[in-house]
Amino acid sequence: SSTVTLAVYDLSHGMARQLGQQFLGFPIEMIPHTGVVVYGREYFFGGGIQSLPHEQFASMHMQPIQMIPMGVTQISESLFLEFLNSIRSRYTTETYDLITNNCNNFSDELVQFLVGKSVPSEITSLPERVFSSPMGQMLRPMIEQTQSQMRGAIPGFPPQSSSGNQTSNRAPNPWASQPSQPSPSPPPNP
Repeated sequence: SSTVTLAVYDLSHGMARQLGQQFLGFPIEMIPHTGVVVYGREYFFGGGIQSLPHEQFASMHMQPIQMIPMGVTQISESLFLEFLNSIRSRYTTETYDLITNNCNNFSDELVQFLVGKSVPSEITSLPERVFSSPMGQMLRPMIEQTQSQMRGAIPGFPPQSSSGNQTSNRAPNPWASQPSQPSPSPPPNP
């Protein structure tokens, strides 16, 4: 068994709370990024499925603003890693979508698999709330176009072989200053 914790980060570093009402017409607390801490590692969607020891993620990127206990899983780590491999194709640089397939959707799927609960809806529903506001409706086409251009224009986003398949399982990690593990793996035995 392992404790399952949702690590919640604010990508806006407090700016969303200050400017949400002014720009969107309703308050928002944060622009959330989430990861799931289980089996001694934090699993997150950042250009693909990634994992790092939680402390390493927090020291390299940002400190979580909240750690939400989600429960205890009875699912073995090996079964969890099999599950990650089975969903890997849905969480790639090509499938990432700020509105419909983001890090919070990934965390929600993991938490549901591990403990049968959902990530709080104020996190998972935020993109829909934002993009159904008048300002969000105005910004949505621009954001979608930018995402589309990024997929095709940025070298290594994603790396392609001549057959059009990814040449590596390592996906770019937009938060890391150094490469992270390309695939989830259990921590080494002492």
